[in-house]
Amino acid sequence: MPQMSRRLFLTSAVAAASLRAAPQAAVTLAKSPPARRVLELVYDKSMGMMRAVERVIH
Repeated sequence: MPQMSRRLFLTSAVAAASLRAAPQAAVTLAKSPPARRVLELVYDKSMGMMRAVERVIH
């Protein structure tokens, strides 16, 4: 097993938490009125690269 760095640990923890929260979020979004989704690229200094961020605007 490879050494787990702090970034890898945090990434895997967030991924696991989002999988648990995804079903509740889907139900909440289904009941709410339609919302706009905005996808934007931001520069993440910690990763040293661009990453996509999706925002839901009500």
